[in-house]
Amino acid sequence: MKILIKNNTFLVLVVTLLLSVNSIAQNVVGVVLDKNNAKEEPIIGATVNWIGTKIATTTDADGKFSIPRAKANKLIISFVGYKSDTISISNETDLKIFLQSDNQLQEVVVRSSSTAIDRMSPIHTEILTSKALAKAACCNLSESFETNASVSVSYADAVTGAKQIQLLGLAGTYVQMNVENIPSLRGLASTFGLNYIPGTWVQSIDIGKGAGSVVNGYESMTGQINVELQKPDLSEKIYLNTYVNSLGRGEINLNLAHKFKGSPKAARWSVGLLTHGSTMQTTIDKNNDNFYDLPQYTQANFINRWKYQSDKMVAQFGIKYLHDTRLGGQINKNPLSLDNLIYRFSNTTNRAEFFSKTAKLYQTKPYRGLGLILNGVIHDSKSQFGFRPYNGNQQTLYGNLIYQDIFGNTNHSYKTGVSFLYDKYDEKFADLVYQRKEIVGGAFFEYTYKYLDKLTAVVGSRVDLHNIYGIIFTPRLHILYNATEKTALRLSVGKGFRTPNPFAEYFGNLVSSRTVRFLETIKPEVSWNYGISLTKTFGKSTLIIDAFHTNFQNQLIGDTEHPNFLYFYNSQGRNYANSAQIELNLVPVNRLEFKIAYRYSDIWQTLGKSLNQQITVQKMFIPRDRVLFNVGYALPFDKWKFDATLQYNGVRRIPNLSQNYSHTSYESMPIQFAPAFVNINAQITRSFRKWDVYLGVENLTNFTQKAPIITPENPFGNRFDAGSAWGPVIGRVIYCGTRYKLGGRL
Repeated sequence: MKILIKNNTFLVLVVTLLLSVNSIAQNVVGVVLDKNNAKEEPIIGATVNWIGTKIATTTDADGKFSIPRAKANKLIISFVGYKSDTISISNETDLKIFLQSDNQLQEVVVRSSSTAIDRMSPIHTEILTSKALAKAACCNLSESFETNASVSVSYADAVTGAKQIQLLGLAGTYVQMNVENIPSLRGLASTFGLNYIPGTWVQSIDIGKGAGSVVNGYESMTGQINVELQKPDLSEKIYLNTYVNSLGRGEINLNLAHKFKGSPKAARWSVGLLTHGSTMQTTIDKNNDNFYDLPQYTQANFINRWKYQSDKMVAQFGIKYLHDTRLGGQINKNPLSLDNLIYRFSNTTNRAEFFSKTAKLYQTKPYRGLGLILNGVIHDSKSQFGFRPYNGNQQTLYGNLIYQDIFGNTNHSYKTGVSFLYDKYDEKFADLVYQRKEIVGGAFFEYTYKYLDKLTAVVGSRVDLHNIYGIIFTPRLHILYNATEKTALRLSVGKGFRTPNPFAEYFGNLVSSRTVRFLETIKPEVSWNYGISLTKTFGKSTLIIDAFHTNFQNQLIGDTEHPNFLYFYNSQGRNYANSAQIELNLVPVNRLEFKIAYRYSDIWQTLGKSLNQQITVQKMFIPRDRVLFNVGYALPFDKWKFDATLQYNGVRRIPNLSQNYSHTSYESMPIQFAPAFVNINAQITRSFRKWDVYLGVENLTNFTQKAPIITPENPFGNRFDAGSAWGPVIGRVIYCGTRYKLGGRL
């Protein structure tokens, strides 16, 4: 294993040196903007090419582009829904180009695909647009991936209501979860964090597969998900969303945005307020086991954010606060019990956060920038599992200083900077105390090489000094090769490092009578991820094929093979994950979209340390096969929209929790599998000028896992277990809601 690490590190360093050798060539750089918008909003994905040649490029997320000079002296700029423009070029290098909307379009709506691939990024990145998020209720982040093939979401257990995601066949804890490029849903927030971000707050979601950029840290092991929230200067001045479902769950979200007017200095400011309130106080017990199928809960949270923008500086800052309470477990005392004991689960979480993002702009050199990100979090969680309490507190301070520039021309650019992370954890479950304080200072450098529109290579590395684990070296490499205008090949390799949080990550397994034992001091998890993907575009349709392999040098094992124990220990032997996916997005005619995808997961880990044995088995609760089919259709002007999604979830290994099972050997233990099942969701949306009204159904087939709780009649017995849910706990759910949008600015 050590030899493999050295070879990978050496390979990345060699490629870094080779790509650093550059030839200086003058480029034409510029930005493409919307002429019809007084705010000069950038146009993303516009095509820029020299007339009569095949030399072309596209604008990035800021509307910027860089293209090598050619013998031709005219540039053609085009984008769907806008009139193309041709401009003559002599000695200019920095351009500001405006495109005008094509008013002769038959529909006033400029349509975009619900899911897109970032064509310019060498990291395989899927972008979920607001259109994709509107295909389902998307009450919170956990429900925003219902129509996505790469990310799957399921309940973590049958009592707490916590949800977990999987990417590349592994748990979401191996995905770096960022909010506007700030590491956010990590640590203790990994338990319920997906419920903390309402869907109406989300502007878009970027899903990056494989090890991410070193700029954001070392914790990205299988991927990186970045959530962009609504901006105060770009949002509707009023956005009101209401939701109610057949289980009695109700939600209301109100977003407000205000752009100041008056003097030029005042006009640089804007402010936004994002609010959310939701509750469910009904008693749901459809399987008649005397346990709440879903906990009763109440959640309230808000974000107040400010933005300042001038020619020389952009600053964003704000505060967040969340309060969440949950009550689950037994509904009534068991009438057959001789005592008055009742098993209850409860949780109260309070979370406060501040953030600041400041950037210095260089008007004459748009490729240069200096940014500072600051973030502070206090997260407090108090829970009760029957007689066993859990208290967790996390304090985090994060800072990241980033500088970007070029070497000679925009074919050779780089990002460099320093970062700081302070984490303090205080956790106690029953009589187990788990505490640690991490102080990490780091520096990073990331070099990007571009050759025309054919090749982009990003080589990065970072070195961090950890107060507990010493020096952490993290190299990563990403390559994008455009074989043709419509065919892109991506390669990636990178190392990941993270400190696990056993109680937060195995929270659902605490709803049981299992005795928790740490067999040794838990070490950090370390992995190498390798990936390849192919994207083929034909017309408005795309074909995406990707394959990734994750190999763990060390991995936290949460061993639940023994029905009476939850063992935590460091991995031994082989621990790896293989994931492959093929996805076809078809647009046969305007306003009709099809998506069909198949994902294969092959995940293995080595167990047995509790009995001094060693056996490599399939990881539990991960289906080997998953199929997703989605169809969406919209009438002209999007007056009516129809969406339906079918998900096939294949068989998966589950623990043996039968009453007569006695776990005495890993080598001879029986292997059990849960059956495959199909889940169907559908939604109809009617749009008016300022209103949307939607009606939908989840789990149309009404499939549920039979007996998700083991021995619910005796929750204080030695075989009680509610942490082995593998399928839906509740059946069919019907919901409806409204969206009201008032444009302009307050």
